[in-house]
Amino acid sequence: MTEPLVYLVEDSEMLSLLYMDYLQSESYSIKSFRLGKEGLEALKAQPPQVLLLDLELPDMDGMDLLRYVCEQGLPTSVVVITAHGSVDIAVEAMRNNAFDFLTKPFDGKRLCTTVRNAAKHQELALLVETYRSNFDLNGFGGFIGSSLAMQSVYRTLESAASSKATVFITGESGTGKEVCAETLHSISPRKDKPLVVLNCAAIPRDLIESEIFGHVKGAFTGAQFDREGAAARANGGTLFLDEICEMELDLQAKLLRFIQTGTFQKVGGSKLETVDVRFVCATNRDPFEEVKAGRFREDLYYRLHVIPVALPPLRERGEDVIAIARNFLLQFAKEENKHFSDFSPESAQLMLNYEWPGNVRQLQNVVRNIVVLHDGEKVLPAMFPPPLNSIKVQPVEETQPVLQSSSISKTDDTALDIASIKPMWLVEKETIENAIAACDGNIPQAAGYLELSPSTIYRKRLAWQSQGK
Repeated sequence: MTEPLVYLVEDSEMLSLLYMDYLQSESYSIKSFRLGKEGLEALKAQPPQVLLLDLELPDMDGMDLLRYVCEQGLPTSVVVITAHGSVDIAVEAMRNNAFDFLTKPFDGKRLCTTVRNAAKHQELALLVETYRSNFDLNGFGGFIGSSLAMQSVYRTLESAASSKATVFITGESGTGKEVCAETLHSISPRKDKPLVVLNCAAIPRDLIESEIFGHVKGAFTGAQFDREGAAARANGGTLFLDEICEMELDLQAKLLRFIQTGTFQKVGGSKLETVDVRFVCATNRDPFEEVKAGRFREDLYYRLHVIPVALPPLRERGEDVIAIARNFLLQFAKEENKHFSDFSPESAQLMLNYEWPGNVRQLQNVVRNIVVLHDGEKVLPAMFPPPLNSIKVQPVEETQPVLQSSSISKTDDTALDIASIKPMWLVEKETIENAIAACDGNIPQAAGYLELSPSTIYRKRLAWQSQGK
């Protein structure tokens, strides 16, 4: 893998040498510049992964360089350096998407950690764009959404799918823990075998052992015949134990033994049965806090907590909320025979502004409420139920940038033959490169016509370049 490219724009030769000395133990390709204009020309020629930027330059305001990186959507993490740290400067830097803010003097350890984190941030962004080029991340399994937080979840699930290792899912209520378990099972080699779901909070405490392991006739009052439990039904497949932290301590000991040996006994039985089961569990609590409180066995925690998957709340998933809501809208409109096809811009903004304490489950209920009680082509803010209908949003103008026909020609509407079919990444690349050429190399302008952010185009080009495409 090539060394991350780091630009240092600092007018003081002594400080420039000092910073480079701090960073020499790291694997970076570092270029230093004394003047802001030199740094600007270098940025135009080749954006680096990290830009160390002193704000007080002799020929220009360093903040102008930061604004340029922000406005152009360059795939660069900017670390602002200044001798006069103030709240106002920090706020302005962060508004222009600065990655971090260092006030002089600072030690080498602080600088190395900051640059390392900034480079890692860009590496992750490039990996995400590469992943986007090869997979459809508008959704994954039963999930909808392509936010960075969810793409991390998708990668973990894809990596863990082929293993038998236990997966421990955590997240607030309504974030999709059961969907996560279903997705993991559906992409695993066990997908043709059963997925058995058991909600430990929904089963009476005196029956949960029987639900997991089964029972024999006469084991307890009402046991009139032998019954197979979830463990046996999940043989060869996946056993999903939802709300695992609700389980009693004595049953936790039996579960631990089952996980360790793969064997169990039915309630009231003496025969030892062996099964091949992949365990997935979930909770909306902090499992380690439950361990410290004595409500969850520490040895069971470490046995289960092999591959942790933390599902982000909806409020941290950005525009995923719009994609999920639109999916619910079309589904419910079809069920209710209504005419809704989308949300108005104001409605979309309203949903982005709301915190969604009930997460996806709450969003689903809100959209169903709208569809049942209203009708129309687009959902308007007044259609939302309380408390969302009290949220004020500014009117949003809908803009649809359109390329002139002279810039990009329209192809004839003719049938495709097999020889003319191209890979999707190549179609995407040709479309983007043609748009850039039509805009005389102006990437932000091309991005506007393509309804993409400039940073997306930069990262896609870097991804293609890294793959030799």
